[in-house]
Amino acid sequence: MDYFWFQQDDIPDGMGYPLFGAAHLLSVLVTLSLAAGVYILFFKTDEKKQNKILKVIPLLMVALEIFKDGFLVSVNRFGLGYLPLHACSIGVFVFLLREFLPWKKAKAFFGEVAFVIIMPGSLAALIFPDWTEYYPVWNFINLHSYLWHGLLVLYPLLLKHRKDVKPSVKHLHWVLLYLLAVVPPVYAFDKKFGYNYFFVNWPVENSPLSLMAKYMGNPGYLVGYALLATIVFLLVYLLVWAADTVGKKKSNA
Repeated sequence: MDYFWFQQDDIPDGMGYPLFGAAHLLSVLVTLSLAAGVYILFFKTDEKKQNKILKVIPLLMVALEIFKDGFLVSVNRFGLGYLPLHACSIGVFVFLLREFLPWKKAKAFFGEVAFVIIMPGSLAALIFPDWTEYYPVWNFINLHSYLWHGLLVLYPLLLKHRKDVKPSVKHLHWVLLYLLAVVPPVYAFDKKFGYNYFFVNWPVENSPLSLMAKYMGNPGYLVGYALLATIVFLLVYLLVWAADTVGKKKSNA
């Protein structure tokens, strides 16, 4: 608890915890268990309350982001590296647009992006976090990161289970259109200011991206990055199709 309200630059080296160590795996387990608990309780409420919960989640995330930035300002550590420009950080805007835009087509578009891009990306972030090297377990930024990514996983799952979003490979062009709109300006920002949003300047250590960089070089690994992302999108669509097919067979049995 001595370093709970500290940013990484003010924490001594060696205070983090190892990837896939007990602390990391337990943190992921607790995060996903809490998400599963909310998921179960969500579907025990009526539709009116469910609608309110779906609106509260992105608003809660906005509040969490503001609180985090306020903390960083209070310790004089806020900077360009803390803008909401990571793939997971941008998720809050995707959720807000999905929840509050009035048009069905827009809701379908951002719902697809939330389920196919944001959710698997957040799961990957939980499996290969880039903050555990710097922060002890009992640190605000560390706990905030798990809570944030847990919500990023939870919200799209709630949409899918309620059939508010119906992912289909026929909508793959929506996913690619979103990336074409978001990635180039973020890439330009990274190159100009030397940051690493979307991990386009250097890969996360001990992740599939770092393995690609080892064999493909940098920036050559970006080609592998794009191919891996496409494979993940297609895998998500395949799993959705398989689950829906099994569900239909059970309902017709």
